[in-house]
Amino acid sequence: MSTTHLRWGSEELSLLIAHDPAHPPRLLAAGAASGLPDPVREPDVCARLARTALPLVELQTAGSGRLGTSGKRHVDGVLARDLRYAGHEERREGEASTLLVHLSDATTGLRATVSYTLRDRIAVLHTEVGVHNAGDRPVTLEYVSSLALANLARHLPDGVRWEDDLSLWLAANPWSGEFRWLRATLAERGLYDVGMVRFGQTGSKNRIAVTSTGSWSTSEYLPMGCVEETATGRALLWQIEHNGSWHAEVADRFDDVYLLLSGPTDREHQWRRRLAPGDSFRTVPAAVALVESGGFEAALRAMTEHRRATRRPHPDHDQLPVVFNDFMNSLMGEPSTDALLPLVDAAAAAGAEVFCIDAGWYDTEPPGTVGPGGVPGWWDAVGEWEESATRFPGGLREVLDRVRAAGMVPGLWLEPEVVGVRSPVAAALPDEAFFRRDGVRLVEWGRHQLDLTHPAARNHLDTVVDRLVRDHGVGYLKLDYNIDIGAGTDGDGTGGPGDGLLRHNRAYLDWLDGVMDRHPGLVLESCAAGGSRTDHATLSRLPIHSVTDQQDFRLLPAIAAAAPTAVTPEQGAIWAYPLPEHNEADLGTVMTSALLGRVHLSGRPDRLDERQLAVVRRASDTYKTYRHLLPTARPHWPLGLPGWRDGWTALALTLDDDSTLLTVCRRDGAPEAVTVPLPWMPEGHRPRTLFATGSGPSLDWDDRARVLRMSLSSATTALIAFGGIGTQG
Repeated sequence: MSTTHLRWGSEELSLLIAHDPAHPPRLLAAGAASGLPDPVREPDVCARLARTALPLVELQTAGSGRLGTSGKRHVDGVLARDLRYAGHEERREGEASTLLVHLSDATTGLRATVSYTLRDRIAVLHTEVGVHNAGDRPVTLEYVSSLALANLARHLPDGVRWEDDLSLWLAANPWSGEFRWLRATLAERGLYDVGMVRFGQTGSKNRIAVTSTGSWSTSEYLPMGCVEETATGRALLWQIEHNGSWHAEVADRFDDVYLLLSGPTDREHQWRRRLAPGDSFRTVPAAVALVESGGFEAALRAMTEHRRATRRPHPDHDQLPVVFNDFMNSLMGEPSTDALLPLVDAAAAAGAEVFCIDAGWYDTEPPGTVGPGGVPGWWDAVGEWEESATRFPGGLREVLDRVRAAGMVPGLWLEPEVVGVRSPVAAALPDEAFFRRDGVRLVEWGRHQLDLTHPAARNHLDTVVDRLVRDHGVGYLKLDYNIDIGAGTDGDGTGGPGDGLLRHNRAYLDWLDGVMDRHPGLVLESCAAGGSRTDHATLSRLPIHSVTDQQDFRLLPAIAAAAPTAVTPEQGAIWAYPLPEHNEADLGTVMTSALLGRVHLSGRPDRLDERQLAVVRRASDTYKTYRHLLPTARPHWPLGLPGWRDGWTALALTLDDDSTLLTVCRRDGAPEAVTVPLPWMPEGHRPRTLFATGSGPSLDWDDRARVLRMSLSSATTALIAFGGIGTQG
């Protein structure tokens, strides 16, 4: 039996695929081209990798099951084993190369096409799978992988246990405490070599599984992870690029370790897709960064390049205006003409360039009305998105004109996907335009969920957005989403709740594309109860993302410093909410936390004294001198990724002109001094303080050791620069 090997990719990242008539095509290895085995000179190595490799796609259907094992893992599906190589093709478009590997099963007529895409000079592999029923009978899919990759322990020397030398990074993502990364060995996460392979078994039957179910894609965990070799720093970092339910699993098989990534599944998410003859299905995409050294940080920098290369272009990515939003520690959903006009003037004085009126501008409830669960009375009545005559007796335009006169772009808050149960829209739209189960409309916290696969739901939202842009001249819309509707909808044409949610997720993304096609200059901000939808499917479309709802400025630094793990700096909006009770040290932390991302001003600048307002304006002015460099900045964490209670946190961004920006925060109870290693710093660069309050930090730079020793006399934050930071505004 002859085995054919296909080698494809770039110098930074290549794949080695094996196929023969008796087995499904298998991905033997992925990594730098120089590190892949040569099938001619190393046939024994390739044969060993073939034994432990997975098929290019793991696929399970109703009635096919698995072979040789059982349990909760999504490997060893019978149908996946029956797929055979049916050809491949290579394509080139711009700076992207794509390999399409075609597979087919003679018995069922099922066909699959595995798509691998690489972009020039970026060590990130983008993957997705298409499945087509070319047979004469229906097939019900229960699981289809977006990526199947084994042999993750192939580089480990003999005698080294993979359970001890391979570490897995995962990020819990709690509301108002986002980006909580934790590194632990596979053994510490409960995955061991139980010794059963030598008795003819495939492995432990166990797995490390990370799953998100529902319409908040990141409310518990980020759809990311990283497998890292402790000894070498070799690392594989992944992200599932989907705005709904997803699943990832890491497990052992035949004395090695594999990774599976997918969208929704039958076991975890109530997802099935029935393919009639001629029907097709496409998985959600995934991306993996593979680096030979440098560990998690190096892989994350590669993923940052991928995120920038695969998002929809928008002028906001380069302009990075300072946004004022009237919600956080400010009006908190109670805007009115009288409350807003002083804020408009104060925001302009503080350096804002966009003024967004947040929740409540449509509220017609009597003053003091309380809705379900203690929220404002309008909570379960939203959906029409018409201005409130009681809150704005002179019309909303009076405030928006004041915003424009102050030199700022006007914006409004919108929660497009929900309709309150008391809203007239709930009665006007048909039942089919909403999420349902067993024919009953779903209700969550006083709201219905629109199903954007239905034309009436989409037409309603298009009408709302086009009216706001046309009649009010808004240039900015904050799109919020404050409910998680659960597994999904089993409306007409779906394969169950999980399939209904997936269809809606894709329809929502298509709706976003349509809005931006019609209004290319309009800025749409992503928000979902803070960072509960921090996924690349959304962020590849929307240019700015609100990363958190955290209201305590003392807790923000740990979130802000870790945000670039999931959001590019030029997209990640961090709250800066100065209040009259803040002293000078407090204002230092309030403002500096936002200065290496997008500045989201809020608070009460209208109540600050002249000294306090001057601090805020100085921070905004400083930001504008270097913000043009952020769209190509690369993140580093010289003190490690921040723990929630760490006394010191630090985030560094290296820039294209060899400069470095560094924010360092000292929190209450921490020692006055800290040592910050900056090993990448070019010789001769000296630190200087760009922004701080009070006496500022004491800086002692050791050029030979590339170490900064610094101290702060109080709990505050400072922005430090190395090299020549540009002065373009």
